[in-house]
Amino acid sequence: MVTLLPLWQTTNWRLSYVNKAFAVCPTYPDAVLVLRSVDDEMLKAVARFRQGGRFPVLSYYHRKNGMVIMRSSQPMPGANGKRCKEDEQFLAAVLQPDRKGFIIETRSIQATHQARVKGGGFETKANYPNWKRLHRPIDRGRGLQESLVKLVDACHDQSNSIDRWLNKMEASKWLSHVKTILTTACLAAQCVEREGASVLIHGSEGRDATLQLTSLAQIILDPACRTVFGFQALVEREWLKAGHAFQQRCASSAYSHARLKHEAPVFLIFLDCCWQLCRQFPCSFEFNERFLIALFEHAYASSFGSFLCNNEKERFTEKVQDNSISLWAWVNQPSQLNKFLNPLYEKNTFALWPSVAPQSLQLWQGLFLRWNRSAQHLEEAWDQTTHIMEQAKRKPTLTNQESPGQAE
Repeated sequence: MVTLLPLWQTTNWRLSYVNKAFAVCPTYPDAVLVLRSVDDEMLKAVARFRQGGRFPVLSYYHRKNGMVIMRSSQPMPGANGKRCKEDEQFLAAVLQPDRKGFIIETRSIQATHQARVKGGGFETKANYPNWKRLHRPIDRGRGLQESLVKLVDACHDQSNSIDRWLNKMEASKWLSHVKTILTTACLAAQCVEREGASVLIHGSEGRDATLQLTSLAQIILDPACRTVFGFQALVEREWLKAGHAFQQRCASSAYSHARLKHEAPVFLIFLDCCWQLCRQFPCSFEFNERFLIALFEHAYASSFGSFLCNNEKERFTEKVQDNSISLWAWVNQPSQLNKFLNPLYEKNTFALWPSVAPQSLQLWQGLFLRWNRSAQHLEEAWDQTTHIMEQAKRKPTLTNQESPGQAE
């Protein structure tokens, strides 16, 4: 059972059932974390002002300084600049006295202005004076899918010369996307840890790039998210219950000749970013590469029910929980779990600040090149490493003990 409670225990926030029976937002779960000072009637008003009813909810509470990371969808002021006093009051109440907040907008300035024509928009400085908006555009649609297709083509083309391989890799822009996402996640984490500011993250719907950033920022800041169970809770909370459309986004992968409108490797590139962190901090994660690859595989094709449908409402309607087995039940079996553990793991209570320089980011060979090379020798090496580490942990210490030949 994946528990969420330890991650939100704070007196300033509460568990609200305003969305019971999915009455307010079809893509939120029935229980969400919101400000204690805000009642459910105000939440309903805020939901009416946000696309799809996705009002701001708590993603992460930083115990060190009380700052938070929230997520939502875009506000809906439209071309006429419509206001919502409840929305403005809600965001004002989040901030502590004399504190500023940051809104990380995952769309470009041009895109946010274009959205106003369709009824969308952004939080203006005049109406949200204590919030500073930062535009960090992240590709999450067809451009990201085309990037994956080009990357897979480059990886599987056995006729490549070195120059052709490098050119095709660069043309895919996959690592550029990875860099952009990691850089923006670091920005969100820095706002919380170093600036002492709360953060709201959203794009238009808040179901793709938003979830990448809230998840990665938590991994950077919170050592609990770097454990096997903590990472499971993170995926459950920030992806499954947060309404990422797995059925639409993970319809057929890069191998399909069909180009489905909503397909995009949003979750896959999040896992790639996690792998980059694991590679740069090899002792700070309890899980290994196999675990990340397993999540990728089950997101696209699985005999378990965890990644089915597009949101909690659909899973409830289709009775997924009653008619299938959770992926976590399989992962957490001792015989299976041992395969996913990192033998080098040592708990690191500090924030992780990765390098996002281009030369620091690498192709995830264990995933994208796994059909081109045998993983047998690498797996044997990891198994041997695990054995050595287990032997070292079992070895009795001689500290404060007399050697056998020492005289009394």
